[in-house]
Amino acid sequence: MSKVRAYITSFRLRTLHLSLSGVLLGSLLAASDGYFKTTTFVWAMLTTVALQILSNLANEVGDLTKGTDNEHRLGPIRSAQSGALSMREMVQAMIVFGVIAIITGSLLIYEAFRDLLNWKSISLFIAGGASIVAAVKYTVGKSAYGYRGLGDLFVFIFFGLVSVMGSYFAMSGVLPWICVLPAAAIGFLSSGVLNMNNIRDIENDSVCGKRTIPVILGIRGAKIYHFVITLLAVVCLVLYSILHSAGWSGFLFLLTLPLLVIHLQRVYQGEGRALDPQLKFLSITTLLISLLLGFGQLL
Repeated sequence: MSKVRAYITSFRLRTLHLSLSGVLLGSLLAASDGYFKTTTFVWAMLTTVALQILSNLANEVGDLTKGTDNEHRLGPIRSAQSGALSMREMVQAMIVFGVIAIITGSLLIYEAFRDLLNWKSISLFIAGGASIVAAVKYTVGKSAYGYRGLGDLFVFIFFGLVSVMGSYFAMSGVLPWICVLPAAAIGFLSSGVLNMNNIRDIENDSVCGKRTIPVILGIRGAKIYHFVITLLAVVCLVLYSILHSAGWSGFLFLLTLPLLVIHLQRVYQGEGRALDPQLKFLSITTLLISLLLGFGQLL
């Protein structure tokens, strides 16, 4: 494997559509309410990509250091695990994307408010700083929250609440309470993607001391949990469309319900490696939901 291909593998580009779902939805909802800035949108997308790649690199470094990425793991072989990239090269890449996230995030905030020192800018700086810390601390360090059953909570917060509400706030400078509903929906679905990953890896994670939700609840409990958070996501979306009074187009996201039903059936029936395709399936479905809800509000 060439160095370039090894880096691209570690970037895990297939995860980007999930991380971009929140920014796309928040921006579209802001546009539907009369707020949209193209430059702010571009910087928000670039910042999100940088943060996601940073998170993916840090995840690989942390899991390899702790011995979780080994020959028993069911997911794809990682670049550092295979020796294609050294630990030093991985850490250097983390630093590069951390710096990129800081630069693009600062430009995003400046474009949004034209002032880096007012309370709106400072609040986004705090959210951005917390996002960087969360991206790294998922598996890195002794206090890695991904090893303490808190990964789903942090994904809910940063992929859902921060992503959707933060992008809406950057576009508009205001934050209606009702934005919590679509933000929570994306958070629940994003947590579902992580849960799929963790159900797949439950045996190896258990042996390596990684206490994920499936390790804590067991396979059956984790599948029930998965059904509940998927249902909660749909409830949040329906409530938002009802309360926001967007008309029939506000319910276009319901076209994805058959996909969610198919997904839940496969989760119920599947185990181990058979669940791997469901990560991508739910990620793409989440992106479709974001686009249908967002554009539905614009119609």
